[in-house]
Amino acid sequence: MSTQSELSKGRVAWARWTTFFAISLTGTTADLWTKQWVFHWRGLPGQRPPWWLIEPYVGIETAVNPGALFGMGAGWGSVFAGLSVFAAIAIMVWLAKYRAIDSWWLLVALGCVMGGVFGNLYDRLGLWCEAGYPELWKSGVRDWILFRYNEQYVWPNFNIADSLLVCGAIMLAIHSFMMPPSSAEAPASSDSQESRQAPVSS
Repeated sequence: MSTQSELSKGRVAWARWTTFFAISLTGTTADLWTKQWVFHWRGLPGQRPPWWLIEPYVGIETAVNPGALFGMGAGWGSVFAGLSVFAAIAIMVWLAKYRAIDSWWLLVALGCVMGGVFGNLYDRLGLWCEAGYPELWKSGVRDWILFRYNEQYVWPNFNIADSLLVCGAIMLAIHSFMMPPSSAEAPASSDSQESRQAPVSS
């Protein structure tokens, strides 16, 4: 029985880790492929006007963000790249050591975050840049999704990696503030409570 139980747990663990890496890899691939395709189709920033899906609110426009959120921290690409590596390591520690892998919700959330981290890290390392590009672009992130309310209210261009990061962050916030402890955590807490209440025999 114990052998069968261990085998069952091993299959579950394998399935969970496979799912996590599949989400991460799919997200990274989708981000990098769409960036490559859109920049090939529409050219570098400023070369062509926006292509509208719903004019003038939703469209495609190439841009390069040399900073972080809303363009802040321009020129600090190496710092953001280092933070991305740190975030990736922290995610793996959270999953493996602190058993976030036991929660499907956390697994999906962290898979989305990891996909977004690696998608933008590729750009931060300058792996997409070619000779002759502006120096600031070497650590810049390619963006192409355009949303705006009107000409005065334009949301900064973003990409699929950014979307994955936001979705993952929202899921983590929901887990922190709205979801009860997982079933895996409940027995441990109840066992510890019973042990504290159990009388000590003389």
